[in-house]
Amino acid sequence: MSERRTLFGVELDPLTMDETVARCLDAVRDGRQLEIGVVNAAKLVNMRRDPRLAEAVSGCDVVVADGQAVVWAGRVLRAPLPERVAGIDLFLRLLGEAESAGISVYFLGAKQEVLEEMLRRVADLFPGLKVAGSRNGYFDDSQQEAIADSIAHSGAQMLFLGMTSPKKEIFTAAYGARTGARVVHGVGGSFDILAGITKRAPAAWQRVGLEWLYRTFQEPRRLGRRYLTTNAAFVLMTAREFIRLSPQAASANRSH
Repeated sequence: MSERRTLFGVELDPLTMDETVARCLDAVRDGRQLEIGVVNAAKLVNMRRDPRLAEAVSGCDVVVADGQAVVWAGRVLRAPLPERVAGIDLFLRLLGEAESAGISVYFLGAKQEVLEEMLRRVADLFPGLKVAGSRNGYFDDSQQEAIADSIAHSGAQMLFLGMTSPKKEIFTAAYGARTGARVVHGVGGSFDILAGITKRAPAAWQRVGLEWLYRTFQEPRRLGRRYLTTNAAFVLMTAREFIRLSPQAASANRSH
């Protein structure tokens, strides 16, 4: 098992996509629960501002780099991560594996009409997939326990949460175990992408870490200011951490 990397005080698992998928399938096979946390630049910034979010992410069994900027920061700060494990790519890989292995899944999140459209498209992409159940993501905190019990009753082995942060992380931390699902994966806006509501950035944009800019072009009023402020904060965080670590590195070199 690879030793975790610490980045901005957060422990990340240096896993490839294939290794992450294998961990998930092992958990289903062995009857263990695996809560997956994914972090991008914005989430790492928000974790510094929101202790509940930080605690929920840190409590996950596996935490991987969802954003390319996180992989780059890992290189700069000598906490190397092998590759980006994008939440939506992991989601699609797990759906394919679940279809092949007869693993049942549950979808929780998005607006009702988006959820229904996504379910139609998932049925086309993965016709043999066993869907144990689904529910939209619009509920108040008082309903969380009953929803977790409903998921447990469905017998779903994998649970996908199409909700925003920090709602999905807090639900996972509080009720993930209660759902009985072996794999719990928060996939954010992936339901909207699969339903065709929003478009995913082309691969070339993803490779150079500009997926956020592509999304901003689609929803400038909602995302423009948010991405600019969090990205600027992330660059500043990385620069400060680099400066903080530099004397330590110099001292370590002198001691050899």
